Amino acid sequence: MPRSAARVEEVGPFTLFVGTGPWPYYARPRLGETHAFTRADIEAVRVRQRELGQPEAFEWVHETTPSLLGVMDAEVLEAPLMVLDRSAWPAPEAPAGIALRVLDADEPAVAESVAVQNVSFGAAGTAPGPQGHAARDAALESDHDFLRERMRRGLTVTAVAEGEYGVVAAGAHQPVGGVTEIVGVATLPVVRRQGLGGAVTGALVEDALAHGVETVFLSAGSEDIARVYGRLGFKRVGTACIVG
Repeated sequence: MPRSAARVEEVGPFTLFVGTGPWPYYARPRLGETHAFTRADIEAVRVRQRELGQPEAFEWVHETTPSLLGVMDAEVLEAPLMVLDRSAWPAPEAPAGIALRVLDADEPAVAESVAVQNVSFGAAGTAPGPQGHAARDAALESDHDFLRERMRRGLTVTAVAEGEYGVVAAGAHQPVGGVTEIVGVATLPVVRRQGLGGAVTGALVEDALAHGVETVFLSAGSEDIARVYGRLGFKRVGTACIVG
């Protein structure tokens, strides 16, 4: 998935993605690699990341590369890796007073969707908080050309939940052939725990299935969030390890 916005370097047993736009990327074990990873392997990648001015970030699936976790000398987020069970998909509906839709690339709401994500991820967790549409509007930015171009090309699909004051939840999926990853699902803290994240996820899944996607997956940021996705029909299949 990163290849649409990154160039690739091979560093030892790792594949390093170097972003060609504003999005930072990571190194991951080379596909099919059976190497027993060492701290020297990790340090070689870090040296190259520093040379390139890239974040010292790594991502991998523990079940396919079990030797890496034990030698990674940095904090690792072990995120539940989940795949949609289509037979259990309930197609959640939006709460009363909320409209769900997929955005066109040129809509002003694209900026609101990014601002919602920035505000939400700045207030980590799932608990409600004071940040609402005023915080969203204060976080608005004007330059979203990179994202809008990805949307035009079908590389990113953005869905939003809108209420009286505009976008209150947002998320995206990024299709590659018959597979897509759901990313960036976020809700303004002031309206958390009202089913908005699930509703946006539902809109993304419905769009993916309507366009022929067969496998929908995501990495949940915590066990609490994984339980929410579990109620939507996603099943845990592994552990996504994330550094940086």
